[in-house]
Amino acid sequence: MAEQPHAVVVGNIEVARRTCSELVEHGFVVTHLLHPTDSEMRAALTSAVSAVAILVRGDVTALRYALLVEHLLPEVRLVVTLFDQTVAEQLLRVVPNCQVTSPANVAVPSIIGACVGPDVLAVASLGGEPTMVLATDEGIEMRQWPRRGWLRRLPGALSGQVRPHDDATRILFIGLSGLASILVLDWLLAVTALHETGIRAWYIATRVVATVGPGDADAHAPGWYQVFASIAMLLTIGFTAVFTAGIINRLLSSSSIGIIGSRTVPTRDHVVVIGLGQVGLTLCIELRKLGISVVAVERDPRAVNLRLAKAAKVPVLIAHAEDREVLNKLSLHRARALAAMGAKDLDNIAVAIAALAVAPDLRVALRSGDDDVITETRSLMRIGDVCNVSALTAYAVTLGLVGQPPSVVYARGHQLGAVPFAVSGADTAPGVELHSSRPRCDCTATPNG
Repeated sequence: MAEQPHAVVVGNIEVARRTCSELVEHGFVVTHLLHPTDSEMRAALTSAVSAVAILVRGDVTALRYALLVEHLLPEVRLVVTLFDQTVAEQLLRVVPNCQVTSPANVAVPSIIGACVGPDVLAVASLGGEPTMVLATDEGIEMRQWPRRGWLRRLPGALSGQVRPHDDATRILFIGLSGLASILVLDWLLAVTALHETGIRAWYIATRVVATVGPGDADAHAPGWYQVFASIAMLLTIGFTAVFTAGIINRLLSSSSIGIIGSRTVPTRDHVVVIGLGQVGLTLCIELRKLGISVVAVERDPRAVNLRLAKAAKVPVLIAHAEDREVLNKLSLHRARALAAMGAKDLDNIAVAIAALAVAPDLRVALRSGDDDVITETRSLMRIGDVCNVSALTAYAVTLGLVGQPPSVVYARGHQLGAVPFAVSGADTAPGVELHSSRPRCDCTATPNG
């Protein structure tokens, strides 16, 4: 009888506990270290260990454990979860036998599939091209992602331009509209009533808006025009103050929403992403790469990913997504989908229910953990496609540890599947056999078998 393979799992988060259970299901003897010290790592990393998973919070902690593993047990099969791409690249350079992934990178293709359509299991880059993984009666089918031409994207892009999205922008527009209205009206009066040429009328109108008066035009202007010019200059002072306040508010705010350009709030065929954590940010970036308009909603104005979202040209609205008034501003009735990607299951459920109240036919992708309320709520009403990020990540990590690293993992009903690297460029593939997700382990720090 062949000897059972040994694996070491480091970490106490949900992904680590699920990975421990998955490895036991695959026939491994698992040593699960929750918060190991250096001496505990040395004791666990014996020559019998064939695979190690570092699944902890914090890139610095994960990097330290990974380097320690490489020092103590070189060439062992190693899987590490890291969020920072630069840190991941440097670790791969130093430890070539290491596989680096993150819950965001693993789960986002499946979440995109839930946002796109009912038969789409995942959308990911397979063979260098965006590819849809579709569910069929025989297994799965892969099709190239259909990119829309710029003419088809133009109406949606234009509809989001020059629109107020918050109080500061609304103030700016009020001031600008007031100044523009006075300028146009004064120009029309100068042309029609004073019989000035177009250029001369423009000069007179700009003097009124600048509150320096119509100049020598008032010498032969009727009295009613002089009264109008006086009132217009007084109104201009107020509109200028309002416009200036709006400009200052925008310059001092951390908002990543633009008035014009690529960071405006889309109004049709877009995806609304709630929560700007690692999963939410990655989802926004990947959707934009596919040519899908996106807007994110984040409640914390000091969220660490706001800067990264702004650099990636992702519009972010700072607000509470459970507020129905906020949801009404996001044009949900014309949206492609809403993805509730908050860290707390209850918050995601609240957002999903509020969104369905605004747009009952809206597609909803719901991030979940292991809270029983997800199952209970799903049994009572339709709340959308539930995406268990921890289960997907644990499955991907396990496949990497057993020597079958997947190019993409997906959920099909209550089961998990994957597309191996060996067939990721084919048109059709059976994928890895569908696998029921394992519950979290209850390890304290002892080997399991």
